[in-house]
Amino acid sequence: MSYTTSKQPQGKPYCFTNVIREAAIAELVAINEYAKHIANSNISELNEVWHHIMEDEKRHYGMFLELLRKYDPVQYKRYNEAKEHVKLSSKNPKFPQYSAKYNNQLILNNIRDDIKGELEAIVLYEDNILHVPYKDVINVYLEVIADEKEHVEELTIVLMKYDKDKYGPIEE
Repeated sequence: MSYTTSKQPQGKPYCFTNVIREAAIAELVAINEYAKHIANSNISELNEVWHHIMEDEKRHYGMFLELLRKYDPVQYKRYNEAKEHVKLSSKNPKFPQYSAKYNNQLILNNIRDDIKGELEAIVLYEDNILHVPYKDVINVYLEVIADEKEHVEELTIVLMKYDKDKYGPIEE
């Protein structure tokens, strides 16, 4: 599988644990994008929405990694080994501060890209469910899909507030 085109998986996973890995990758991509947007925007109410969604994406990543540890014995073994040999001195290191540098048009483009990413995640995860043989894995996917649908709506509300153009029948 390749991840070089618009950060979306290209190809088909060969086993159901790779379907879960594919979902974890998608969540990490989303986390990074939202973090970048927050670092480069000075619109506090938009940053609050992005931060809320990013926190959900981090939770989703954890849910998928937990499933991998459950269904892939090598992953679980490596997790336990990593706990033994990776010792970090501080959980919250200090990072340098960023200055907001997005202009209005770039912010609108990012919101639309984020909506696109959330919709792509829904499509990917609904397809992934077809390849999963376990009810608990399917339930995690369904919970994540519901969150992604919420994110689409939250981002659309923000988009409609900041974009002077109209979006047809969804206007309030």
